Formats: sequence, structure tokens, C-alpha cells
Amino acid sequence: MLAIVLFLVIHHFSSLFVQTFFQHRYAAHQLFTMSKFWERFFFVLTWVTQGSSYLSASTYGRMHRMHHAFADTEKDVHSPKNDPTIWKMLMKTVYWYMGIFRGEIEVEERFKHDLPEWKRFDNFAHGMPSRIGWGVIYLCFYLYFAPSLWLLLLLPVHFFMGPIHGVIINWFSHKVGYRNHNTNDTSTNLFPIEVIMLGEGLHNNHHYAPTRPSFAQKWFEFDPTFGAIWVMDKLNIIQLKK
Repeated sequence: MLAIVLFLVIHHFSSLFVQTFFQHRYAAHQLFTMSKFWERFFFVLTWVTQGSSYLSASTYGRMHRMHHAFADTEKDVHSPKNDPTIWKMLMKTVYWYMGIFRGEIEVEERFKHDLPEWKRFDNFAHGMPSRIGWGVIYLCFYLYFAPSLWLLLLLPVHFFMGPIHGVIINWFSHKVGYRNHNTNDTSTNLFPIEVIMLGEGLHNNHHYAPTRPSFAQKWFEFDPTFGAIWVMDKLNIIQLKK
């Protein structure tokens, strides 16, 4: 049972970390720079940690920039203001994501610049053989370590870890929580949920100051990911923009 709990916790935090660090703060907002070596390293780390719910960094970047530009309007790619249920918002997000990834939906030129691209790897990691392979790995892990078969009900959490993280932020941090800033959207901060969401829950702060690498602003707010960013900047793995 302990192995299952640890695996679930590690998968949650590692998958969420690459999403907020690499796909969100690096790809979408370019809050820091890194060498091509480290960029490729984080591509591979994204595949290892997100596994069956791997997301393309460049596609994520395009979508997230559109979310900021059109927040809570009819053009928003995911907004609870426009979609009556979590499921409809999720399906709309999938529609936009897959359309952009496959090149079936064209986005404005302003959303395309300075995105990390590794198309061959994206196609491999995004492909169904890779997703199924990770699913089999998760299943085998559970079959070996789970003391009871009812724990297999947790497998969908692993299969759809990325979309689950997206739903938590894109739905609940536009529905509940508090606001530090009167932005032109419904974004909120989720305290103290931001800690287990590695800072992503400080959504209102981020919408107010999207070019700020730390999402925390009040004394009681905490952005764990910025701590990692600060350390990696000091180690010269990345270079924070001034």
C-alpha cells in the first residue's frame, strides 16, 4: 500500500512540476531561457513524468497564450464562464489542443513565437504506442504492489494526470477562491491548494502579472516552483530574465 501511495504522490508532483516549469513558465511565457541541451532534457523529463498524458510544450504554449489573450471571452479555449460543466470545458480543451497539435486549427502568429520545438520527439511521445506503453507500466506496477484489486480504480488518475491538473486550475481557480487583483476575468487564488499545485493555484496573481516568475505575492502565499527556478538559475541550468 505504501508503494502505491508513494507512486501516486511522486507521479502527481513530478507531472505537475514539468507542466508548470517547462510547459507553462518556460514555453508559454518565456520567463527564463535555457540551452538547447537542457531544453531537450526537459522534453524527455516531461515524457517520463507525464507518461500517458504527455502534452506538447509548443501546443500547450499556443493554447495558454490564447487563454490569457481571450480570458473568459467566447474565444477562450477553456473557461468555466462559457462551459456549464467541467466535462464540457474539458472536451472543449481537448478539441482545441488536438486541433492545434495536428495543424487542423490555425492560431494567430502572435501566439507562435519563441516556442520550444522538437517535432520528432513530440510525435513519438504523443503517439498512441507511447501512451499505451505507459498505461501498461502503471498497470503492472499496481498488479505487483497493490494489496487489493480495488486499488486498480486509481489507475485512471495516472492515465489522465495532465487533464486532471488542468481541470483543477482552469475550472476551480475561475470559480472559487479569493482575488488580490481586479483583473478583467474571473481568475482566483486557491489558498492553501497552491502548495500542492506547486504554485499554479495562485491563478489571479498570475493573470495580473503573467511575466512574473513567482506567482506568490502576499506574505502567506507560497510558490514552490519558484524555489526550484531560483536554484536552477543559481546553478546556471536556466537564466531568469531580468
